[in-house]
Amino acid sequence: MNRTVSNRIDRRFAALKAQGRTALIPYITAGDPAPAYTVGFMHACVEAGADVLELGVPFSDPMADGPVIQKACERALVHGTQLRHVLEMVAEFRQRDTETPVVLMGYLNPIERMGYDVFTRQAQASGVDGVLVVDMPPEEAGDNAALFAEHGLQSIFLLAPTTSEARAKEICKYGEGYLYYVSLKGVTGAATLDADAVGEQLGKLRRVTELPLCVGFGIRDGEAAAAIGRVADGVIVGSALVGRIAERADDPTSIPAALKSILGEMREALDRDAVG
Repeated sequence: MNRTVSNRIDRRFAALKAQGRTALIPYITAGDPAPAYTVGFMHACVEAGADVLELGVPFSDPMADGPVIQKACERALVHGTQLRHVLEMVAEFRQRDTETPVVLMGYLNPIERMGYDVFTRQAQASGVDGVLVVDMPPEEAGDNAALFAEHGLQSIFLLAPTTSEARAKEICKYGEGYLYYVSLKGVTGAATLDADAVGEQLGKLRRVTELPLCVGFGIRDGEAAAAIGRVADGVIVGSALVGRIAERADDPTSIPAALKSILGEMREALDRDAVG
């Protein structure tokens, strides 16, 4: 797609490539454990070395997510967290941070309820850079993706180990920003991670796209992050962070330090490999 707006995501990955570094991309669910804390968590992630932020939009039926993120959505929804609130959080985050890319990750229903035109205008005004809609595959994105692009929002798509070569080519053709490669079959929070198998699949994808390839699902610590960082352009960590938030839901002020601990370990491991 032709871009009319310079996007923070593109700029960030270009800078990382020039530095020989791997992107660290944390995911947290907006509004978990309560809306007042989300912006602080976002800043804590950046302070710990995050390069891009994925912010989950709470939804009552997060079918691609495992129990950890499902429960995070439930905690956020108890407080009435809606898409408009998530956009307000991004706008507040932008008051202090104008450079870190923010990607909204979620499902189509909240966007449909708000209205596509209203959403895209408000997302652009808030400072959102990309949108990953789990249940909007590129074959069905059509006018929606075009509308997003008009407002500087990059459409980011998922690829899985089960994605056929033909469909992977099609997804790569429509994708922007980066591609989210799901390292495991199943839902978020699944277990065994095989970095060699992931590297083999990414090698095939690199023959059909120049987009950065970022890997999520199953990355829990610095060792796993480093292993994936050797074959990917970015490492996405979600359930490990959301699990820390759940453990401390009754003491939210302790959560930023917990997020910094796990992300700091991953950032150090990734940068150690880059230097090595």
